[in-house]
This record gives sequence, C-alpha cells and structure tokens, in this order.
Amino acid sequence: MSVEKMRNIGIMAHVDAGKTTTTERILFYTGKSHRIGEVDDGEATMDWMEQEQNRGITIVSAATTCFWHEHMINIIDTPGHVDFTAEVERSLRVLDGAVGVFCAVGGVEPQSETVWHQANTYNVPRIAYINKMDRIGADFFAVVNEIEEKLGTSPMPLYLPIGAESEFKGIIDLINMREMYWPDDDPKAGFIYEDLKEENKAIAEEWHEKLYDQLGLISDEIMELYLEGEEVPVDLINTTIRRGVLEQVFLPVFVGASLRNIGVQPVLDGIVNYLPSPNDLPPVSGISVKNEDEVSVERSDKGSPLGLVFKIQNDREAGSLCYVRVYSGVIKKGTAVYNMNKRKRERVNRILRMHSNTSEDLSSLSAGDIGVIIGMKEAQTGDTIGSEGHQVLLETMHFPEPVIKVAIEPKTMSDMDKLKRTLASLSKEDPTFSFDENEDTGQLVISGMGELHLDVLVTRIVNEFKVDAKVGQPQVSYRESITASSVHTEKFNKVVAGKENTAAVTLKVEPSNRSEGNCFKSEVPESKLPREMQDAVRRGVENSFSSGIMYGYPGIDITVTLTDAEYSEMMSTAFAFEAAAAMGYDNACRGASPVLLEPVMNVDVLSPKDYIGEVINNITTRGGMVNSMESRPAIDHINAQAPLSKMFGYSTVLRSLTQGRGTFSMEFSHFAPKEGGI
Repeated sequence: MSVEKMRNIGIMAHVDAGKTTTTERILFYTGKSHRIGEVDDGEATMDWMEQEQNRGITIVSAATTCFWHEHMINIIDTPGHVDFTAEVERSLRVLDGAVGVFCAVGGVEPQSETVWHQANTYNVPRIAYINKMDRIGADFFAVVNEIEEKLGTSPMPLYLPIGAESEFKGIIDLINMREMYWPDDDPKAGFIYEDLKEENKAIAEEWHEKLYDQLGLISDEIMELYLEGEEVPVDLINTTIRRGVLEQVFLPVFVGASLRNIGVQPVLDGIVNYLPSPNDLPPVSGISVKNEDEVSVERSDKGSPLGLVFKIQNDREAGSLCYVRVYSGVIKKGTAVYNMNKRKRERVNRILRMHSNTSEDLSSLSAGDIGVIIGMKEAQTGDTIGSEGHQVLLETMHFPEPVIKVAIEPKTMSDMDKLKRTLASLSKEDPTFSFDENEDTGQLVISGMGELHLDVLVTRIVNEFKVDAKVGQPQVSYRESITASSVHTEKFNKVVAGKENTAAVTLKVEPSNRSEGNCFKSEVPESKLPREMQDAVRRGVENSFSSGIMYGYPGIDITVTLTDAEYSEMMSTAFAFEAAAAMGYDNACRGASPVLLEPVMNVDVLSPKDYIGEVINNITTRGGMVNSMESRPAIDHINAQAPLSKMFGYSTVLRSLTQGRGTFSMEFSHFAPKEGGI
C-alpha cells in the first residue's frame, strides 16, 4: 500500500470520555472485529489485558491496524488515566495525527488538557469528536466553547447533533447540508441520509455560514465562490479542511454517541480525509552520532533504515515485543539493525502487524509504517534503530520522575530471583517505573507515578508473571536540597596497598533554581589539576547527588563548583580525588541549610454540587490549597494542590463523601519544602 494511503493516528482523551468504546466501533465498522466488544462488559478488543477488562480503563497503549476506503489506519489506543501519562507521551511521539475524544457532559476535563498540551509539544494535527450525546446533561455547543477557551484552538463543527440526551437521534452534515440517521435495532445496517427538516434548517444555515467563514480564512477561492452564490465543490472543501488541519489553523469537530453506534463512520471519513499521511509531514530531525550536528531525515523508503522503538511489551513465549515506528528506509525480517543508543547490532527475527493482542507476520516494515519487531534483546523505549553506516539519533523521549514507592518482597525467598527478573522486565517496558534494592536491609523498593500505577503493576507481577509477592504501605519519594551557599575544603590522605593517596578539593555548593536540576562545574584550570583528576572530582560529586544529604534521599537543584584543588604528581590519584569530592560534597551540603522536599500534586476533583462543601473541606484538612473552582450544569470542578503524603487513600474518601459520584485525577506538580521534617 502506498504511503499516501496510510494514517498513523492516536485516540486520546480524559478517562471515561469513551475512547475505547469509540475504537471498538471503528474496528467493527472497518471489519477488523465481527462483533462489538463493550468496556462495560469487560469485552473490549483493545483492552486485552485482564486488568483493563476488570477495571474498565485502558492501561497499555494497544496498537492495531484496520482499513477504511482503501486506506490503512494504524491506531494507537492510549490511556486516559493520569498515572499512565508515559503511555500517552510515547504514543504521541510516533503519531502523525490524533482524534481527541470529549465527553458531551464533562467537556474539556483536566487530563484532556494535559494530553492536548503534550500533542502541541509534538505538533500533532488533530480532529475532535464529541461523544456521549445521549447522556443526561449533554451539551454540544458548551463543549465547543470549552474547546476554544481551554485549549486555545479554533473548533470548526462539521456536524451538529439532532436533539440531545434521550432525544438524541441523528446528526446534521454541514458540508452536504443533509441529515444522517442510524437505525436503532441493527448496527450492521449502517446509516441513512435524509433531507434537512424544516425545524433544523435555521441552525444548519447558521453553522454552514460559520464553516465557510473559517474556510475563507485560508482559501480565497472558497470565499469568492460562496459570496457569488456559486456552489462550492465538496472536494475543494475537503482539501481546504485538510490543509487547515495540517497547518493547525482549525479543529474539525464531529459528534455522536459511540455506545449507540451513532456518528462513528463520519469520524473514520475524517481520519482518512483530513489527518496527514507520513508524506505530508516535514523531514524528521535527528542528531548525527559522529559529530553531534543536527540532521534532517527525509521520510522515504529509499533512504537508510531509521526507526524509533516507542514501546516494549514482554511476551512469555516470544520475549520482548518492540513496537517500532519506521521513519526512513526499509527494515527487513532476518536482517540486523544497529541500536544507536546501545551501540550494538540487534537481530530482526520476525516482524508482526498487530491487531490488539493478535498478529500477522510481515516480511518488512517501510518508511511511515508501525509494527512489532521480535528478536531485539537490548532495545528499550526511546532507542533509535537503523543502519550502522548512517548513524542518526532521533530525539529521545522524556518521562517524569516517579513520586511514590512501595516495598515489595516475595512470599518465599526462593522466588527472589524471579521477582527481580520480573521487575527488570517491567522497568524495561515502563520508563516511569523503577526499582532498587536497599544495600543495608536487602529490601526491594518499587517506584511509580501513583497508587493506581503501582497497584496495576503489582497485580501484573502476581497474576501475569506468577510471582507471589507481598507489598507494604505506599511511601512518598522525597528529595533533598539546600537553601544557602557553603564552601568547604576537604583533604584526603590514605595509604592503600603501601601507596600514598592524597588529594585536596575546595567545593562551593549553592541552590539552583527549582527544577533546573543538578550541575557540576570547575573553575580550576587543567594546568593546576589535570583533566583525569577533574573527571574523578566530577564522578565523586555526581555519584553523591543520588545518596542524599541528611536522610539518604536524592539531592536535586544543587550547583557544585570546584573552586580550588591541591595536586601532587607523586602522591595524588584519581581514587583520592573521587573520595575527597564525595566527602567534600557531603560536608559542604550539611553546612548549606539542607531541606527535605516532598512532592506536591495537582489534584482535579469533579463532584456533584450537593457535596462540594465537604469535598473542599476535606482537601484543606489534608494540607491542600484550592486554586480555582468552576461550575458546570451538573457538577463542579475543583483544581487544587496538595502534598502527596496526605493524599493516600483519597479515592475511597471521595467516594464516601459523594456517594460514589465524585471522581478525581492527580499528577505531579513540583517539589516543595516539607514542614516539620520526616
């Protein structure tokens, strides 16, 4: 299939906006699935992981391929829950276009905004679909206004709903000025067109005119034809909308109710007509491994092979499944590729095209395509693979630091090695999950993005990897920093194996601006302290950043400057300078008013109006601060910040306060000084 007829798209939104239900309908209508799986029944095709079916949420971005009007669509179904932001982030990195799904009742919810801004970072062209028009409180036009105000984009409705809530029965096609209906009894029957009814003509004319006003902004031809009363060809309208989407001038808006099978086919048409093919996008920028210059890579299968590993999934039989997006050239089965990050050759044993959790074998992957490679042992999320003769490193993905940790241990010590192997394999899959072993106690500690994140991973360890493990109470992952400047001179003198080892360093430590990270610099010229010794000082300091100051938590936002050093050609060694630097850093920081930092979270709560007083009161008693409150027809939206240490178990409390009707999402905001220490 030609690249022009290929679409790599993601479906993204807030949790519960109906992404997975919409994807299920897309698979049904494109013939990939012969029956419709429901999230509510735990039978969604894309939510193939057992926990996804039990919890009714999407955790892993499943990839699937389907066909519509002779176009191939690679779909990545991304999670909406904030604990799985890394899954969304790595999907957006490799997509060409996206469908933003919004709930007609909830509108632009907190996670919708987060994902939208992530998509802006990667310049992903989008279309929008307002779903759940059949629910009580559905308001299409209110959501369109919210999209404009909160997301800073220009929504352009191409369809309008006919009725709302239980009266929602069809949609108005504003391009062709006709009505579309879906017979209730049979989803396989498709839809029917009808002429505009008298009662719908006024609103259709009003929005038809607004559509032409927006198109006229980028097409003089459409404006002239419209003003002269001539008919504007549908092909011209579609190509203009496509140009506007690629340039991100406006956002086409579709409407429907996926659960009732209304409005999904127009979204499929929109994906094919308006979202870009790989050829529509500019060349990919990368960095030459040899000279570190920026290079641009043409998206063509004639060039050298170049692809990005955007996801790793472990399969008990096949090993690592590496999801790869190919940007240039062709990667063939049975050949070797070069991993730029690991500087190693990797073998491509098999190539698969995935359909959720089933697959078909392919002989090759060409530029623009997405597939799964089996056989690569070293590859990790974010690695670039390609040709050893043309080494280009694609931009790596950045993931947030884990903020919550839990101790884990096997029920029997004989399972300890198996548990460690399982944790290593999970951390390879998920960049926001890490584990380490306490040197003093031998205790294993796992870290992640939130309670749900760790809960899901622990359940996978027990059910999927069959390791019987016990977990402790969640603990906050603190950080340490300093609040003042301090200068300290450290001298080191030790006889090791009969040889004298001496060094003296003067270190100045000072606080960096919050979130700037740690920094080491040297003011000592190489004529006074050789490069090898300066590197040893750097190693000593950088290794000490992770070991803490007072409590053993990693140090952050600290600038260390080497201001002076004493070096003896006869007795000074790299070992001595590294040791002096580590001890000097420790003593300097202790004299710089060290402070313990705790993670502060952004908390978004949606609650029915009747319970809003109790909800706000509960947040403030947890040390939280309400930043804003927004009133909607059925619910209130509270935006607050609260320390993570006070938010454990909040989901249970919120359910109790709101009789099970309140929901919340929480994501890391920043580290702030903890009052009263540990």
